[in-house]
Order: sequence, then structure tokens, then C-alpha cells
Amino acid sequence: MHGELRGCIGSLVAHRPLLNDVIENALASAFEDTRFYPLTPEELSQVKISISYLTPPSPFPVKDASDLLAKLVPHKHGLIIQKGMARATFLPAVWEELQKKEDFLSHLCMKAGLSQSEWKNTSGMKFQVYEADEFAEK
Repeated sequence: MHGELRGCIGSLVAHRPLLNDVIENALASAFEDTRFYPLTPEELSQVKISISYLTPPSPFPVKDASDLLAKLVPHKHGLIIQKGMARATFLPAVWEELQKKEDFLSHLCMKAGLSQSEWKNTSGMKFQVYEADEFAEK
């Protein structure tokens, strides 16, 4: 809404028909994203809906932080990180706001509840990448 995120919930792996997934996640984004108050009827006309259709995540093995930085492609890769039970993802669209690879990785670690520099020690950390086709209202 007004160029700012108003809700974002989705599925990283297909588990139901696409149409049902879009409907369920649109409703969840509007009313169940705990980072925001539920969407009100008055806000509906101000919201621009954006849908990201993701490719299946694939393993993204890296040797170390330098290898991670070298392989990660801004604006192309969405990234899932996991260390123990901590897990988070950023869609490729997040590169619009976090254009430096180091910032992207630091914020993703914080989203997962890890320290912002956790990505620099890749041992024990799992990475997966995916791409996305985006569709949005104008």
C-alpha cells in the first residue's frame, strides 16, 4: 500500500492447486500477517496486489561466505537460509530494497532470528535458491 509492504504470506513448495494457493495466501496476507493489522475495507482500494510464482527451491551449496557472495545473483535469486530450527526467506523482489548482497544476507539472518553476521560462518547453515515470476496490479 503506497509502495510499502502491507502483508506477505506464501508457500515455498507447491502443496495444493495453484488457484487455491493464491486465494488462501491472498487472504492470509490481508488478514493473518502478524506484522500488520488486518486489512480494513477502507484500505482495499489503496492496496496493489502482487503475486510471486516461485520455481521449486534447489540446494545452493557453498564453501564459505566468499563463495556465497560470488554465487548469489541479485534480482534473480530468492534465498532460503536455515540453521537449526531458524529459517527464513527473501523473495527476489527484496533486492529492490536491499541491493548489496551483504545487506540482503544480514537482514535475512535477522528475519530468521539469527545474528546479522551469521551468514559469514556458513558451516552448519543450509541454503536454497529459487526464482520468481511476479505479477502485480498497476
